[in-house]
Amino acid sequence: MEITITHIENRIFTLRGVQVMLDRDLAEMYGVATKVLNQAVKRNHSRFPVTFRFQLTQLELNELVTNCDRLVTLRHSATIPYVFTEQGVAMLSAVLRSDAAINISIQIMQAFVAMRKALMGLHGVIQRLEGVELKQIRTDEKLEKVLLALEKDNTPEQGVFFEGQLFDAHVFVSNLIKKAKESVVLIGNYVDENTLVLLSKRKKNVGCTIYSKPKAPLLRDLEKFNQQYPPVEFIENHGAHDRFLILDDDSLFHFGASLKDLGRKCFAFSRMDLVLPELKSGLLND
Repeated sequence: MEITITHIENRIFTLRGVQVMLDRDLAEMYGVATKVLNQAVKRNHSRFPVTFRFQLTQLELNELVTNCDRLVTLRHSATIPYVFTEQGVAMLSAVLRSDAAINISIQIMQAFVAMRKALMGLHGVIQRLEGVELKQIRTDEKLEKVLLALEKDNTPEQGVFFEGQLFDAHVFVSNLIKKAKESVVLIGNYVDENTLVLLSKRKKNVGCTIYSKPKAPLLRDLEKFNQQYPPVEFIENHGAHDRFLILDDDSLFHFGASLKDLGRKCFAFSRMDLVLPELKSGLLND
């Protein structure tokens, strides 16, 4: 029978963490009966410690038969087979004492070496894949942190805009208004078309109310604004001196300048959530 490396490799198993071959497969390759091979080993028992040759347990045999169709006949075998490690195969050539046995043992050992190299290469691939997976996990964790940070409200609690920061101040207030999900309330006595431009930045279905003094230019601009954009409700109010912006009934910003004059002069702003109930029940009811 011609023996190839592939033929041998297909008969190498991994048991108890080592690569082994069944006594019946070795006997077939050496051209002797399995009983004859094991008798030769028994006569040289001292040469085959447990690291060279050991007998399978019934559980190991059952698993082997379950995973390998060609070994189904072993299911009802009266004897449980032995297996040989790479060192055991090398020792067999000395026990059997024939040129054919030596040549076959060399082929088998070469197959063991090839299998070991393949497993080492596979182990390296697995390690690299684990490294890639670990890097991916770390990348995903970093990305999740970034996304969480983006989702958080990073609006500063207070700050100052200096004279000339017209665009920066405009963008800041515009972003505040864009964040509103339900309502925007503006309290201030100086409202014009520039203020209405800012209020037009709010999301659809976000209500808007202005509390201010009823001045003719504002009312005319507001009438035109409401014809084009989601309407802004106007409520006459004379009880407020400062400027306030309320978002979704839970966030209150105080401004040192009217929204129409943002950035023209130095002004400060601050978040004042704690006084929101008092403001709503006091100033807005005046």
